[in-house]
Amino acid sequence: MSNRAENNIMAQHATASAEGRDVKRPVAEVPPRRIHHGLSSGPSSSASSAIQPTSISTISDDRGEELLYAGLPISEVVQRDVGVGGVVSLLWFKRRLPEYASRFIDIVLVITADHGPAVAGAHNTIVAARAGKDLVSSLASGLLTIGPRFGGALDGAAAAFSTAIDEGFTPAEFIEDMRRQRKLIPGIGHKVKSVHNPDKRVELVKAFAKEHFRETPVLDFALQVEALTVKKKANLILNVDGCIAACFVDLLRSCGAFTREEADNSIAQGCLNGLFVLGRSIGLMGHFLDQKRLKQGLYRHPTDDISYVLPDVDV
Repeated sequence: MSNRAENNIMAQHATASAEGRDVKRPVAEVPPRRIHHGLSSGPSSSASSAIQPTSISTISDDRGEELLYAGLPISEVVQRDVGVGGVVSLLWFKRRLPEYASRFIDIVLVITADHGPAVAGAHNTIVAARAGKDLVSSLASGLLTIGPRFGGALDGAAAAFSTAIDEGFTPAEFIEDMRRQRKLIPGIGHKVKSVHNPDKRVELVKAFAKEHFRETPVLDFALQVEALTVKKKANLILNVDGCIAACFVDLLRSCGAFTREEADNSIAQGCLNGLFVLGRSIGLMGHFLDQKRLKQGLYRHPTDDISYVLPDVDV
């Protein structure tokens, strides 16, 4: 408290006392608590009396006059036309990636946005919407189907392909190793698409990576694996999950914005499945709005599409 302010309070108190009014004495100001901003959890002599924060955030700050994304003011984010891919790079990786990398993220979000009403996520969202559920509940219903069998193979594919190439496996050795472990190769195989009916989404992702990335060793390895698996069965192709995963490992490792350790940690933390979740949310919300617009009633699965196989019970 300044001397001037303190004198004013004392003068007001004296005047009030002289007039016979009951007044409360002013309470002396208390210095604010010191907050320790270090990320270390251990005590230190300089921070022994400081209050440890209950939460830590390193990606955004809304305390000043302008919102910051990884230190970049929101006005600059808009003025520089950073785009959704650029915002993902700021909020997920805390840095600006090269323009081609942000463009690749945009392409992935577009490609993964939807794949028709018959797949698991869209079906769940449609059923929930037709049951009268709200947008968020219907979206959550669809998102909860994402896993190792539907849309959630990106993290696994990235780990499998990158580990194999880092450990010096040949494609044939990698396939044999997965066979010995009785594991399916994540990112390989599709319900509908095959070598005779290729997935255009995969072609688009491959073409962009080959044209713009500095190098594509993980993608090349995945394609060599595909060349062997399709000899066994025509639908054991490199699917869109596997292609995006392989390309994204190549992107993070070669774009120059990450150390090798940072790139591998980002993959291990689950950012690839995050890309699918982010992209597919667009389509799932589209299916919700479509059903509401069409005023579709409660869904009931047709009984002639169900095989009822009950045990024989002696009554």
